[in-house]
Amino acid sequence: MTSDALVDALVRSTFEVTAVLTRIGAENDLSLTQMRVLGIVRDRRVRMSDLAAFLGLDKSTLSGLVDRAEKRGLLAREKSTQDRRVFDVYPTAAGLQLTERVYQEIRAALAPSTDHLEPERQERLAELLEAMMVPWTGSAQRP
Repeated sequence: MTSDALVDALVRSTFEVTAVLTRIGAENDLSLTQMRVLGIVRDRRVRMSDLAAFLGLDKSTLSGLVDRAEKRGLLAREKSTQDRRVFDVYPTAAGLQLTERVYQEIRAALAPSTDHLEPERQERLAELLEAMMVPWTGSAQRP
């Protein structure tokens, strides 16, 4: 596969996945950014500043997003146990429940694109996609 073919395949797959995420987000009254936040914090507490940097948002924009999610009962924030000068954000039970439901909806919507692949190819595709991601180290990279 040429570099152009790889880029074309990545772009086409991004369009498909984005369409699914946009539709499912809208059905659950969530923007793509709100879905990203819920996905990132679903299994960890994240510093507000790290989350803002990773999402490419200024702190006030992220604060507004978190405010709205708190009002819906999806997220909570409190001072970090490691550094009392900063705040961590984390999901509530309702946020975890919504995140799991949305994840299942995404899985079902993407199944026609992935289920026809043999399990070994699915596993290899997941490994290759993960290899493209930069590991998060707790700074402005991926939470």
